[in-house]
Amino acid sequence: MKLIIAVMLVASMVGYAGELTSPKIGDNAPEFKLKNYDGKEYELAKVTKENKYTVVMFISTECPVSNSYNERMVKLYDSYNAKGVAILAVNANKAEDVKTIASHSKTHGFKFPVLKDEKNKIADLYGAQVTPETYVIDAKGKILYHGRIDDNRKGDNIQSKDLANALDMLLDGKPVAIAETKAMGCTIKRLGTD
Repeated sequence: MKLIIAVMLVASMVGYAGELTSPKIGDNAPEFKLKNYDGKEYELAKVTKENKYTVVMFISTECPVSNSYNERMVKLYDSYNAKGVAILAVNANKAEDVKTIASHSKTHGFKFPVLKDEKNKIADLYGAQVTPETYVIDAKGKILYHGRIDDNRKGDNIQSKDLANALDMLLDGKPVAIAETKAMGCTIKRLGTD
């Protein structure tokens, strides 16, 4: 009985991308203006024009899957920021407020902004379902990659660094070989959901 309850609990926490309609590879990325936890506003169009590529990454302060990637998110920033890649993290979970986001960002040493998506409007536009879930956007605002960071949430046996592979190919002037992967993580807790 305990095993059944445990499985049901995990199943309720873990979701798979695809329940909402996401923009397709090559589509224009949905535009947004959101504020960082410190009140500074970020506009996607401005960020994309100032960088070669922009990663929009939906994350959470409470999701154990998202949190298992915190160190890898920092490493991605450290590896790619100087190469012209910006990272904009977005928190769309209804119960995670700006104060919690600020504390979480500072605790984990995030150097990238973590923007609050009130009422999950941006998550809905992107069709984002889980945390973490990522999109790579070029300087013209086109989506070139959508999916997971890598294939192992624990980080101990990574076989495919999907997001890094996509960025490396793009920075080398090549098309992304695998432009879509299945993002797995905790479902984004939207307004009107439990």
